[in-house]
Amino acid sequence: MPSAITVILIGVSLVVVLIFGVLLVKFAGLWLQSLMTGAGISFFDLIGMTFRKVNPALIVRAKIAAVMAGVQANTKDLEAHYLAGGDIVKVIRALIAADRAKIALDFRAATGIDLAGRNVLEAVQTSVNPKVIDCPDPAKGRHTIDAVSKDGIQLKAKARVTVRTNIARLVGGATEETIIARVGEGIVSSIGSADSHKEVLENPDRISKQVLGKGLDTGSAFEILSIDIADVDVGENIGAKLQADQANADLVVARAKAEERRAMAAAREQEMKALIHENRAKVVLAEAEIPKAISQAFREGNLGIMDYYNIRNIQADTKMRDSLGGEGGSGKPAEE
Repeated sequence: MPSAITVILIGVSLVVVLIFGVLLVKFAGLWLQSLMTGAGISFFDLIGMTFRKVNPALIVRAKIAAVMAGVQANTKDLEAHYLAGGDIVKVIRALIAADRAKIALDFRAATGIDLAGRNVLEAVQTSVNPKVIDCPDPAKGRHTIDAVSKDGIQLKAKARVTVRTNIARLVGGATEETIIARVGEGIVSSIGSADSHKEVLENPDRISKQVLGKGLDTGSAFEILSIDIADVDVGENIGAKLQADQANADLVVARAKAEERRAMAAAREQEMKALIHENRAKVVLAEAEIPKAISQAFREGNLGIMDYYNIRNIQADTKMRDSLGGEGGSGKPAEE
C-alpha cells in the first residue's frame, strides 16, 4: 500500500493540476490572443492581474488595439490607469485617433486628461473635427444676446462660435461656458460702441471682427476659429423708454414738491388766521381799557363832562356812518 506521504503528494499534485487546468481554461483564450497579436502579455501576467483585481480581458483588448495601431502603451501603465479609475479603452482610442491625425499626444498626457475628468477621446475628435457652439446657449433659457447701441435701439443677436480643442491647454483650461460668456460680452461691447443700430444691421460682420480680435480663447481649452453672427433683430427703443420713465419720475417729483408747497401755504394760512384772532383779542382788551382810562381822567380832573359828551357824540356819529355805509345789513363798508 502507498504511504501517507505518497498520498499527500498525489493529492497536492491533483490540486495543482486542477488549479492549472482552471486557469488554463480561463486565460488560454486571452493568452493566445496576446501571443498571436504580439501584445506581449504573458500567461503569468494574466494570473497576476486577477490577484490585483484588474480586468484581464479589458487590458488585453486595449493592449492589442494599441499594438495593432502602432501606439506605445505599456501593460503596467495600463493596469495602473485602470486601478486609478481611468477609462483605458477611451485613452487607447484617443491615442490612436491622435496618431492618425498627426496630433502630439502621448500616453501620460492622455491618462492625465482622462483622470482630470475630461473626455480625452472627444477632445481629440474636436481637434480633428471642430465643433460649433451656440451663443447664447439655448439650453440655459436664453435665445438672444441683447445689447443697446448709442442711439438707444435694442438689438437681439445670435452667434455661432466654431472652436477646436487645444490639447495642450485641456487640463486647467476654461470650458465652453467661459467661451460663451466671453463671446457674449464681446458682442454686447461691440453693439454698445456703435453710434447707430443701422450700422450694425448693415455690417453685422463688424461684430465678428471686433470680437474675434480680442483673443477670447486665451486661457481656455479651445481655439476659436471663427465667430459668425447668425441673426440680428431690432428690439425695443430703450432710449425712448428710459426718457419716458425719467419724465414720469420728474413729474412725480414735481407733484411732490407742489404738494409740499401747498401744504406749507395751507399751514401759513392757518397761522395768519390764528394771528388775526390774536390781534382781535388784543383790540378787545385795549377797548376794555378805555372806560377805565376815562374814569381815571375824570378823577384826576383831566377830562370834563363836556369833553366826555363830545366823545360820545363822535362815537354815535361813527356808528351811524358805519350803518349807512353797510350793504344789505352785512356790515361791509360801501365802495366810494
